[in-house]
Amino acid sequence: MSYVALDLDPDRVSAAAGESVVYGDAGRRKALVAAGIHRAATVAITFANTPSALRVLHSIHELEPTLPTIVRTVDDADLERLIASGATEVIPEIVEGSLMLASHTLMLMGVPMRRRVVRHVEEMRDKRYSMLRGYFHGADEDDERHEQVRLQSVPVDENADAVGRTLDELGLVGDGVEVTAIRRHGMRGVEPDPDTKLRASDIVVLRGLPEALQQAEERLSRNRRAGAVA
Repeated sequence: MSYVALDLDPDRVSAAAGESVVYGDAGRRKALVAAGIHRAATVAITFANTPSALRVLHSIHELEPTLPTIVRTVDDADLERLIASGATEVIPEIVEGSLMLASHTLMLMGVPMRRRVVRHVEEMRDKRYSMLRGYFHGADEDDERHEQVRLQSVPVDENADAVGRTLDELGLVGDGVEVTAIRRHGMRGVEPDPDTKLRASDIVVLRGLPEALQQAEERLSRNRRAGAVA
């Protein structure tokens, strides 16, 4: 999988010689464009500094408002600010550190790793990371379908047949795809339910297998005229 990393520390850029790491300020739109933001599938903001992360989020969503963005933080102190500014998911180090501490403690106590420990960690991650629910699985699992699950953001055009209709009416509930969030007016709303009605300019964040995602995108993108003819 190809990637491009931007870093303002010349020493780190030099140390990464041979890798796709370049000197640049991710908070500047010109740097993001030069790095290929318009071709990117997702963005990860890896430095744990909220003001800088907010600046980068602002630039990203001016250029690509539907692009999924993962943000690393130290803790949950600024979780709501980051989500409101466009972060698709926020990963706090303190949460992952706590999960690893709990895992090692249970292992040293003799609790079976592949059953109770892994299952407990999965449950905790599922509760904490709503967007990434189901992505974490045990080391003994080998499920190709699981590895194909991905996130996709779909904008709702003002002429789309989906405007004014609920997720249930559109067949987006229990059909191999999950609506994990709806961004409205640049803000990520609460986790939607089947009765949530879509509005023009909404950005619907979907999770599922490629085929199901393609079908869901077609339903969301179908215009009113095409829907009437169908």
